[in-house]
Amino acid sequence: MREQIYKNEGYSNLKEMLQKTGEKFGDRPAYIYKTEVEGKFREISHKQFRDEINSLGTALINLGLKDKRIAVISENRYEWGVAYFAAVTGTGVVVPLDKALPDNEIENLMIRSEVEAIFYSKKYDEVMKKIKEKQTTKVKYFISMDLEKKENDVYSEKELIEQGRKLIEEGNREFLDAEIDNEKMSIMLFTSGTTAMSKAVMLSHKNICSNLKDITAVIRLTPEDRFLSFLPLHHTFECTVGFIYPVSTGGSIAFCEGIRHIADNIKEYQITAMISVPILFESMYKKVMKNIEKKGKLKTVQKGIKISKFLLKFGIDIRKKLFKEIHDTLGGKVRLFVAGGAALDPEAEKGFNELGFTMYQGYGLTESSPVIAAEDDKYQRLGSIGKAFPSLDAKIVEPNEEGIGELVVKGPSIMLGYYNNEEATKEAIDEEGWLHTGDLAKIDKDGYIFISGRKKFVIVLKNGKNIYPEELETLLNKIEGVKESFIYGYPEDDGDYKIHAKIVYDKETVGDIYNTEDQEKLKEMLWQEVKKVNKTMPAYKYIREITITDKELIKTTTQKVKRFEEIKTVLNDK
Repeated sequence: MREQIYKNEGYSNLKEMLQKTGEKFGDRPAYIYKTEVEGKFREISHKQFRDEINSLGTALINLGLKDKRIAVISENRYEWGVAYFAAVTGTGVVVPLDKALPDNEIENLMIRSEVEAIFYSKKYDEVMKKIKEKQTTKVKYFISMDLEKKENDVYSEKELIEQGRKLIEEGNREFLDAEIDNEKMSIMLFTSGTTAMSKAVMLSHKNICSNLKDITAVIRLTPEDRFLSFLPLHHTFECTVGFIYPVSTGGSIAFCEGIRHIADNIKEYQITAMISVPILFESMYKKVMKNIEKKGKLKTVQKGIKISKFLLKFGIDIRKKLFKEIHDTLGGKVRLFVAGGAALDPEAEKGFNELGFTMYQGYGLTESSPVIAAEDDKYQRLGSIGKAFPSLDAKIVEPNEEGIGELVVKGPSIMLGYYNNEEATKEAIDEEGWLHTGDLAKIDKDGYIFISGRKKFVIVLKNGKNIYPEELETLLNKIEGVKESFIYGYPEDDGDYKIHAKIVYDKETVGDIYNTEDQEKLKEMLWQEVKKVNKTMPAYKYIREITITDKELIKTTTQKVKRFEEIKTVLNDK
């Protein structure tokens, strides 16, 4: 088991975390917003944030929602965080819902989770109106994040906060003094739609707080740090690492205005840390390098990397000074990038680190609250996801001759089970308490974990050889002009598979790179590049055929490719 780098006592539950850190960091900013005056910002302090949580929680109990389930759905915003903590730290069970779900799925999950209240932004006014009229759910309280006052039986979150504040002033301490059962389900999360039927993961305060303790033990954040919130908050990775973690360290959060505004937002808000999916960081790195090349400074930067690497051997770090111009394009304050949710291209990780940005890769599942392993302030190995967290045990079961087998983990952050699904719970967690991740991996002699791919997506050839699609996709994605790719096994008449690739090209750049707009010519040119990739691999891994498109792959809200849906699409197109 890996040791802690930074000593910390941790918290037994999220209520205790809010109380203790509120006393410590109350005057510091928790949230930062732009104002109409350029360069001027509005701040919400940690004290105000906690006061509003307490007020809203008090109002919710007053409505009769003690021990009830409460859903939250909206874009990333301050009111989401207030509602989340008000529900989970003394009222009942919080159920964060995916903001990108179609209307029928939102309704379906509200029925399945048996929620009795839901917080939502104005974007969902129409769907909530329809659900209310249909009376298919148990919801008694529809609560708007945008209304100033109650309208047509729709409550206002702002008004409830005011009502709760008055109740506290009058001596109501029901929420303030509420006891938390650390072992009981307090959070219900639905797995993303990569499978036919999403499962409801049951998490406790103990699960989340043990994961929080592990993160704090290996990665250092300070009250000076400012996070850019980009991934959807309903997703455990963003919720635990990008929301709860900075709140617990007295840091501040700013909300990204959209994928096109990321670079500007990082600069404007003077962001120091950000978590996201690999595709975003890979795209950022490509743009940084393209910019350097355009300015004719590639050789200078490469020389600088060699010098800084040499000096690092003596403990001298001049990267931020040496590559100041690059850092300034991102506001000059960024120090930490954390990627999770899929495999990160080692080239992007290595490149960012060489330029003086700390880039870590992490790995986890909703079922593990979520982080299982990560690189950190002491342990980094290129291509790995770091080591398993201090409170977790990890091992490989049924390894093949290369040492690759299924990764299983055990520890206090592992879920209580799937709600109303004992069969799926038994399938995921064995009798000894090991969570079967469904990911194939190997662990080296030093404890570093290397993920090969999803167990269910492995292509097994007739000769017994395994092909991991993610490995080949990483290589294809390095081809100039390739945005993303999808590897699949096309069934042959003899029962074997032929490896095919669907390539998504970057419409904006391929014309300049390959000097053609003609689809057939472009396909031929990309095929020549694929053949070069083939030569770097054993023959059984060769990609035998490609299709090209400028349309993005089908993805979840956290940018994971929906592989089963993609396979259906490509096979139907044949």
